[in-house]
Amino acid sequence: MLDLLVLLICASIVVSAALAVCLGGLLPAMISAGLASLFASACYVLLAAPDVAMAEASIGSGLSTLLFLYTIRRIGRTED
Repeated sequence: MLDLLVLLICASIVVSAALAVCLGGLLPAMISAGLASLFASACYVLLAAPDVAMAEASIGSGLSTLLFLYTIRRIGRTED
């Protein structure tokens, strides 16, 4: 049962990473990339690596996503 859940979360990581690459706008792509990182942290919890999961959730999913979103907002890039 646990193996199936891990495979499902890993498939979610791949799907959200593919969405991050294929989406046209910067904001949806960045949110999708943050979601991939959040799925990775959930996978680490299921694989009994809570220290890695906490680091991934705080830095990968939280801090870097917020930093990129802030940068996108500050640049004020207009879509073509």
